[in-house]
Amino acid sequence: MEGQQPPTRSVKIPDDERGGWSSDRPRRDGAPPRPPSLSVRCRVLTPSDQVRYSPGSLLVIVCPSAAERDRFTEDLIDNRAALLSLDKVRALLAGRVEEEELAERAAEILDAAVLKRLESNETVVLAAEGLGADERERYVRMAAGFKRPRHLIMLDTGRESVQEEDRTALNDLRSRLDAGELGAEGFQTALRLGGESLTEIKRIVFQRPPRDD
Repeated sequence: MEGQQPPTRSVKIPDDERGGWSSDRPRRDGAPPRPPSLSVRCRVLTPSDQVRYSPGSLLVIVCPSAAERDRFTEDLIDNRAALLSLDKVRALLAGRVEEEELAERAAEILDAAVLKRLESNETVVLAAEGLGADERERYVRMAAGFKRPRHLIMLDTGRESVQEEDRTALNDLRSRLDAGELGAEGFQTALRLGGESLTEIKRIVFQRPPRDD
């Protein structure tokens, strides 16, 4: 009929082809582009006497007690060059940098050290300063950029070693880890150690599993 619009066709787009948010495309409101998603599937590991990761991995160790964290890493991380933390950098800078510049310079040096090792496909073991996801995200993004495996170990120490202001963050991290939700942060495996399991683990190695001949 004259003047009648031609029928329109409906095209179904498969779910895996639907356009999502692109970090390369500026937002309509003029805000900066959103960073790409880090989300992966996270496997919650069972404590054992030996934990094996691939060489070149990023392992983030989180603990509410710096003393317990340092004791754990000193006992179980053989590759001292791979073990990095803000505490170590601050100790190296003490007396060389003005106090008001120390925090900023320490963060810059730590970032550069992590980046250099990831670029060289070398293992990074990061002793996290706190419990917040923001601190972890910057290093997970670095590792993801080089397609390096990302892992997290949480040391669930006794209540007496947890500061009151850290309890909410610790409880949140504990529940998200147990539910396998740390994949949203980009971690491919997560392991919680507490109580007897803290002494159960004897070695952390960064080696490929032996081949079956």
